[in-house]
Amino acid sequence: MLPKPVDSSEVLVLVDNVSDLLSTVPPSVTSEIANIVKAGEPELNGRCLCCAQWGLSLIISARAGGESHTLMFDSGPEGHGVERNGDRLRVPFASIGAAVFSHGHWDHVGGMETALRLIGGANGNRPVPVHVNDGMFVRRAIPTPGGGLLPMGEVPSREQLAAAGGEVVSNDAPRLLLDGMFYLSGEIPRRTSYEKGMPGQVRQVGDGEWEPDPWITDERWIAVNVRNLGAIVFTACSHAGVVNVLHHAREIFDPVPLYGVMGGFHLSGPPCEPLIPATVADMRQFGLKVIVPGHCTGWQAIRRLVETFGEEVVVPSAVGRRHVFAAT
Repeated sequence: MLPKPVDSSEVLVLVDNVSDLLSTVPPSVTSEIANIVKAGEPELNGRCLCCAQWGLSLIISARAGGESHTLMFDSGPEGHGVERNGDRLRVPFASIGAAVFSHGHWDHVGGMETALRLIGGANGNRPVPVHVNDGMFVRRAIPTPGGGLLPMGEVPSREQLAAAGGEVVSNDAPRLLLDGMFYLSGEIPRRTSYEKGMPGQVRQVGDGEWEPDPWITDERWIAVNVRNLGAIVFTACSHAGVVNVLHHAREIFDPVPLYGVMGGFHLSGPPCEPLIPATVADMRQFGLKVIVPGHCTGWQAIRRLVETFGEEVVVPSAVGRRHVFAAT
């Protein structure tokens, strides 16, 4: 079950941690300034810029012949970023045919209700399929230095998503979306010995007690198959480990090669930074031509990725950027 080959895929970074107006980018990437000018801004000022937030949201389009489809992969931490950045970039919300939760964490799906209302307001209030799985709708918490627990914000419920205009599709299985142009994974197998999820995280069970929840088995990835290039893998947070994600994608897409990976690689913070050397070394086996680290990857991992793969391969993500994947 592979997505059909497409001629090109275009990715707009709607929400990410970093704002970077000036850094050099390759010809396949356009910067935030270029995109807001194209959207009609007559001058450069603080009011016309996107806002950076801790989280991620990607607007991914795929085109094959005269057919095109657009998908929203996550929605960032809350609605303000979706609304403000969508306005500055003139996002064509009416064209978004589906939305996907990568996993049940607030920084990835807290803005989904606002996103659905914007899509419905632009498309004549047609329901928008929202792809989730049941494991995402749990109350979670992380440990504090003092030995207590800090609850995480709850993700929008099925009922809230439906009230905002979503058609909730809850299924654990992998599937193709939007006329077969996008692949949505199932549960990510854990193969490496060092990628251990999110140690210390807990979830609330039916009796109100907390139980260990380090593996975040509800996490999913998205991919498109670009003709004459290969598979572009989108991983929002990589709690499963980006190497595990890439192993899974290579297995699914074989014999189609992996061309690129984009998203959060979760290599920042004291529990994860020790994994950087092994992660970067193991990523070499996939022959990636493009690596776009963002969100939770962290500057130390990005530095090591650039040292290992070079600037011609590694293009750090930033809010407002547009990436185009197409064979020349």
